[in-house]
Amino acid sequence: MTRSERIAALKAAAKERVLILDGSWGVMFQKRGLTEEDYRGERFKDHLGQMKGNNDILCLTRPDIVGELHDAYYAAGADISETNTFSSTSIGQGEYAQEAAVRDMNLAGARIAREVADRWTEKEPGKPRFVAGSIGPLPVMLSMSSDVNDPGARKVNFEQVYQAYREQVLALHDGGVDLFLIETITDTLNCKAAIKAILDLQDEGYEPLPIWISGTITDRSGRTLSGQTVEAFWNSVRHAKPFAVGLNCALGADLMRPHIAELSRIADTLVSAYPNAGLPNAMGEYDETPDETGHQLHDWAEQGIVNILGGCCGTTPDHIRHVADAVRGLSPRPVPERPTAMRLAGLEPFELV
Repeated sequence: MTRSERIAALKAAAKERVLILDGSWGVMFQKRGLTEEDYRGERFKDHLGQMKGNNDILCLTRPDIVGELHDAYYAAGADISETNTFSSTSIGQGEYAQEAAVRDMNLAGARIAREVADRWTEKEPGKPRFVAGSIGPLPVMLSMSSDVNDPGARKVNFEQVYQAYREQVLALHDGGVDLFLIETITDTLNCKAAIKAILDLQDEGYEPLPIWISGTITDRSGRTLSGQTVEAFWNSVRHAKPFAVGLNCALGADLMRPHIAELSRIADTLVSAYPNAGLPNAMGEYDETPDETGHQLHDWAEQGIVNILGGCCGTTPDHIRHVADAVRGLSPRPVPERPTAMRLAGLEPFELV
């Protein structure tokens, strides 16, 4: 299929069933017991500083492992798998002094995922597989000060964040992704820079790709790290007319549910959710079993509040298999129509009707 045909197939599938996203990548790499040499490979064998932990570099040094993980998630029932590019921006890779490798990392990540997805689509044409270009958060924020004693202090400006995201989204587009996934959003202004980078590509003549936006509610306050409520966050990003909007990370399904229900009420687009496997234990590990995750997300789908489900930290292909089995045959959430109004947002939403 051409990319335009795949996008049409993705939108058609979303009308027919609850779509399934893959699960965690970090926990699966940890299970492999990878060494510093795995991360360095031949290309970076003489690089100064530690490389272990830079999972995105594995797209260049161990593409076999990255491809195997895509394969495992598609086999578990995922319709969509993310590229292994969560931190593949010049700002994110600055922590490893790998800014020069950013374009290659994104191209490789997209191409690995594309090859595996196309192989599954050829094998099961009735269930085409799709690739989401993963665009994760940055270690710096535009909305919050980097110095507790100086409210105006920032380590970066909007143009720097925009350029970092532009380099990433251009490479992901060139690599063949079907949609962009701006995920684990803690700072809405950072997200806006990523949105602008994507929309600017369209203005420059690149094929438009669906945009999926996924924020993060960081604790029981019901707000993002930069302070917005769920509705304020939606009001801030709805101008992008995203294919889907949702929440991921930080919370398990039980604590995330009320926020997904609120988003389901107000968002006039698809709603996604991929929670953690519960909250981490004292050792930083996740104890929620695959059947527990599947049971909770089955209830969400049965109640009609979601369109896309998957897993974040602590989830494995077995978790995704249970989720896929649990929601099979259930109808996706109907997308509501909301009356036209001026909807604004600071930390709180404002609606003028």
